[in-house]
Amino acid sequence: MVAKHTVHLRTQRNRDYAKGLIDQAPDGWVVRLAEETRSDRQNARLWASIAEIQRQIPEMASYSAEDIKTRFMHALGAEMRFLPALEGQGNFPIGFRSSILTVEQFGALIELINEYGARHGVRFRDST
Repeated sequence: MVAKHTVHLRTQRNRDYAKGLIDQAPDGWVVRLAEETRSDRQNARLWASIAEIQRQIPEMASYSAEDIKTRFMHALGAEMRFLPALEGQGNFPIGFRSSILTVEQFGALIELINEYGARHGVRFRDST
């Protein structure tokens, strides 16, 4: 059986490999093509920067790292939606998942965090 694969279409060799996987795939399997999302390096940078902001800006210390990320994603203009609670007792927010950002969008998020940190005197360590 063919295992699940992610192939980055950066070279002809990678494209040929992807075509071979398609030829080997059993009937009924699905192929999805999408723009590349964030990299491991970008992800490491995001969480390191958030940790520095949390540590060095007193008013951010009371927020979780995930809450801080959400605040920056909101500032970036990321889409958020509200769904009704199951028993009709108000609404709750969904969205703000950084895993769905493209590499370019994720880079913009990191730049926004860096700019905010610079305005507040945060000294970032190199996380890469």
